Amino acid sequence: MQYLAEIEQIIEEKRDQFIALSDTIWECAETRFEEFRSAELLCEALEREGFTVERGVGGIETAFIGSYGSGKPVIAFLGEYDALSGLSQQAGLAEKQPIVRGGNGHGCGHNLLGTGALAAAVALRHYLERHHIAGTVRYYGCPGEEGGSGKTFMARERLFDDIDCCLTWHPGIDNTVTTETSLANYQVYYKFKGVSSHAAASPHLGRSALDAVELMNVGVNYLREHIIPEARMHYAITDAGGISPNVVQAEASVLYLIRAPKIAQVEEIYQRVCNVARGAALMTETQVEIVFDKACSNLVPNHVLENVMYRNFTALGTPTYDDVERELATRIRASLSDAERNNVEDRAIREMALSERVRPLQSEYVPASMGGSTDVGDVSWITPTIQCTTACWVVGTPAHTWQVVTIGATSIGHKGMLHAGKVMVATAVEALEHPAIIAQAQAELRDRLSGGAYVCPIPPGVKPSALK
Repeated sequence: MQYLAEIEQIIEEKRDQFIALSDTIWECAETRFEEFRSAELLCEALEREGFTVERGVGGIETAFIGSYGSGKPVIAFLGEYDALSGLSQQAGLAEKQPIVRGGNGHGCGHNLLGTGALAAAVALRHYLERHHIAGTVRYYGCPGEEGGSGKTFMARERLFDDIDCCLTWHPGIDNTVTTETSLANYQVYYKFKGVSSHAAASPHLGRSALDAVELMNVGVNYLREHIIPEARMHYAITDAGGISPNVVQAEASVLYLIRAPKIAQVEEIYQRVCNVARGAALMTETQVEIVFDKACSNLVPNHVLENVMYRNFTALGTPTYDDVERELATRIRASLSDAERNNVEDRAIREMALSERVRPLQSEYVPASMGGSTDVGDVSWITPTIQCTTACWVVGTPAHTWQVVTIGATSIGHKGMLHAGKVMVATAVEALEHPAIIAQAQAELRDRLSGGAYVCPIPPGVKPSALK
């Protein structure tokens, strides 16, 4: 693995540029399909490194593809850069302190994710040039992962079809190679329309859309007992019909996220939820409009690439931390509840503030789900895909919390980001120098799909949209 030192050198020489880019995206904190500044910053960084950038791909303004080189193989890195609403938080603090109350924040670390993937793409581009290796490096700018499934929309437009293999990563509490699958999902709006009226003088003339939403939620809660235990159903009332209790609410909406291990299971549960919505409309004499928002497929792991990535990860080791970083991590950990600190399955790191090991690789394919969903799943149906996590968060930190935001613009997060870039590009270099790896990974994907082909779970007429 003589290439490891060279890869580390390339990334370390540019570390200040990558850190500045990540921190600027952290400050932008733009939500799904509105990442205009964040996307442009990444595009400009790629162009400075000699990449050709195509903006607005797949009909999505904030999606783009940066390419360097030519011919086969085509090695791709996936980058994300969207934030979450309501998670504004100052950096480097061990207590909740929003910058803007109710503002956005990078509560899943996608400022790090997008920049770490870019670091890998840039490093691979320089490695290919130095060693006169043929091939194409691509960076996919993928917006709207949080509740938008940007990659699924991009997959529907066949933007990933000619990739030979794909790499990505995610910030986390540990240093791991991902072996789990994920939950497929649908996200759907149920919009009820009734008749407004004076709630005291003429309530009998009104037909409450809010009643319909509440009855639907009750019905779905009863449904939970009668679906597979691995499934999940979440909802948010996006329009309660106003703030005047003396008016019968004529309009109200609820957004549902339905998850299950397989997309066919999601479809079955979705049809049952739709029937519950129609029943609620019938009971309240309202009308319901069902608006499909987005979907994503379950992740298909690749054991061949897992082994390659693990080999390179263990050779590279993990980041080391100084006393200041350890002290900050300890204080942030103290802000977690006992339940959060104990919600770490691996006892080897449960009592730590920061993980400094590489978790042993699962020896066999693990069918268990990671518990969440990712639109990386759709890419993994099309081309062999591998991802890792690096320790960017304090052990025990749940995703989508202010603790994730506060550490995302600190040296702890920066170290994890740069290390993820090194792991990904090292994996890509080994695959490039040993073409049989890519061939074996592609054969494994065909075997896992058992002759099946990718079918995009988002219907053709559905378009990506910003938060409503």
